[in-house]
Amino acid sequence: MPPWSLRSRPRPAPPPTSPPLPAGAFVIRLRPTLRRLVVATAAAGLLALAGCSTPEVPEDSAGGATLVVATAGESDTLNPVLNYGVDGASLIFDGLVARDAGNRLVPGLAAELPTFSPDGRTVTAKLRDGVLFHDGGELTASDVAFTYQAVLDPKVDSTLRSDLDMVESITAPDPATVVFRLRYPYAPFLQRLTLGVVPAKLLTGQDINKAEFNRKPVGTGPYRVESWTPGDRLVLTANERYFGGRPANDRVVVAFVEDDNVRAQRMRAGEFDAAELPPKLAAGFAPDGAYRVEQVPTADYRGVMLPMGNPVLADVAIRRALSLAVDRAAMVAGILGGSGDPAFGPVPPTSEFAEPSIAGKPTADPTAATALLDAAGWTPGPDGVRVKNGRPARFTLMYPASDTLRKDLALAVTADAKKVGIEVAPEGLTWDAIDPRMKSDALLMGYGTPYDPDFVTYKLYHSRFAGQGYFNPGSYRSPVADQALQEGRDQADPARRKAAYATFQKQIAADVPWLFLTYLRHSYVLKSSVQGVSPRVEAHEHGVANSLWWNIDTWTRS
Repeated sequence: MPPWSLRSRPRPAPPPTSPPLPAGAFVIRLRPTLRRLVVATAAAGLLALAGCSTPEVPEDSAGGATLVVATAGESDTLNPVLNYGVDGASLIFDGLVARDAGNRLVPGLAAELPTFSPDGRTVTAKLRDGVLFHDGGELTASDVAFTYQAVLDPKVDSTLRSDLDMVESITAPDPATVVFRLRYPYAPFLQRLTLGVVPAKLLTGQDINKAEFNRKPVGTGPYRVESWTPGDRLVLTANERYFGGRPANDRVVVAFVEDDNVRAQRMRAGEFDAAELPPKLAAGFAPDGAYRVEQVPTADYRGVMLPMGNPVLADVAIRRALSLAVDRAAMVAGILGGSGDPAFGPVPPTSEFAEPSIAGKPTADPTAATALLDAAGWTPGPDGVRVKNGRPARFTLMYPASDTLRKDLALAVTADAKKVGIEVAPEGLTWDAIDPRMKSDALLMGYGTPYDPDFVTYKLYHSRFAGQGYFNPGSYRSPVADQALQEGRDQADPARRKAAYATFQKQIAADVPWLFLTYLRHSYVLKSSVQGVSPRVEAHEHGVANSLWWNIDTWTRS
C-alpha cells in the first residue's frame, strides 16, 4: 500500500483464551500502513511465546494444507476503499489489473488490459465473464464503478483519493464495461487499477468508515476471510470458485508477531512455515538445512528527511557535506549484514527510470565534506562543532523508537557527521511525538516503490505537497523538480518520461532534501519443504500483495 496511507493503530494483546496456531502454517507479515506501531507489549509477546503450542494440523478432506506465515503488524481495516492492499489486493480481493512475478501489469478482473482513447483521457475496461464474489454474487461493472466512486467520496476516509485526483467520472454503460474519464492524461493510470473491487450491494447506503464489511469483507480473491482476531491472527480459507483456479492450499493463517526476536524463536520452534525477519536474525537460519533464506531485492530505501525549516539544514552546504560524510558501504556491511545496497536517490536501481549518473561513492569522503564546509564559511569551533554566523552546525535526528534498524542507521549518521564537525543528536520517539516536529527536525524515514516513479516521488518531492504531513514533510521546493515531476506524469512517450525523471533525479542529488542511505533487501526464512515461491522486487510497504507471499495461493509443501 502506498506509504502515505492511513497509519495503523496499536492493537490489543490477544485474549488469553486464544487457541494456538496450527503447526506448519505460513505466517504472512502484513505491515501497518505508514507507521509501524507496536501490536502488543514485549511482555505480551513473551507470554504468547511461552503459551503457544504446535499441535498437529488437521488436513482437510480434500487433502490440502494449512499454511502459517508470520508478520510484525496488521492493518486497521480489510477494505480496499480504506487503503487495504491497494497495490495488489492482498489475496482477498482482485483489481482490474494485477502484477506478475516481474511486476508487469497483467489482466485481473479485466478480460484484457484496459485501453486508452487517442486523447489519453478515456480508459475502458472489459470484465471477465463469470467472476463471483465470495458470497456467490456476480461481479459487474457497477461494483467497479462503486469502488472507485467510494474512494473519491469526500465522506469516506480514504487517503487514496489524492492518488485518483485525475479521475473525472467512472461509469458502467453495461454490466461488463467500465469507463474512466480523466480530467487530464495520466500516463501510469493503468497501474492505479490494482485497487481491489468491493461488492456495491454490501456497502451502498452505509457509512463505509464504520461498516462491518471493514472487518468481515467479501471479495473475489483466491481467499476469503474466515476470521480476524485483532492483535493475534487472520485466517484465510481457499475460494473454491476463484476464477484463477482454486488455491493449492486450503487455509492460510496470518499470525501477528511484533517482536522480531519472538518471531524468530517461534520460526525456529517450527510454528511457522515462513516469516520475514531482519537480515541478522535470518542469517542464523542459513546453516540449517531445514530452512532456506530468501534475500529479495527491493525499492525500499532508508534515508534522512532534511527539513528546509531548520536553520542549519536549510544551508545546502550542510546537506551536501552530510551526503559526502556518510559511509553507505559500512552501513550496508555492518548494519544490514550485506543485505542491501547504497542509496543515492528515490528511484531504485532496478527501475527502468533510474538515472545512473547520480550514484556517488558508497564510502565516506570526509576530506571533500570538510573542504565544502570550509568554503561555505562553517569553521570549526573550540568543541569541534562547526559554526557559521554564531550558529553551531547542530540538529536533532528523530527516529521511531521501536524500529531498531532506523535507530542503528541514525547512530551511524551521527558518528559520520561528527567526523566532519556536524553534531547530530539522535532521538528515539513515538510517532505521535515525531509528527509535530517534522518541519523543523530531521527524521529517519523509509519509502520506495518498484512501480511507476510517479507513485511516490510526486507527493514526496513536489512543492504542491510541501508540509502536508508525510507528503513532502520537509517542505522541499524546486521549480526544476516540480516541472520534471509534472512532465513525468503528463507524457505518454516512454523516452520523454525517462528524460523527465532523469532531470528530477539530478536536481534531487544537487539539492539533497533527503540524505539517502541504503536500499534494503527483505529477508525471509522458509522451511525447506515450501515450494512455489517466486520473489519479485518489493516496495517499502510489503504486505501480502507486495511481499514474498504475493502468490501464496500457489505454494505447496513437498
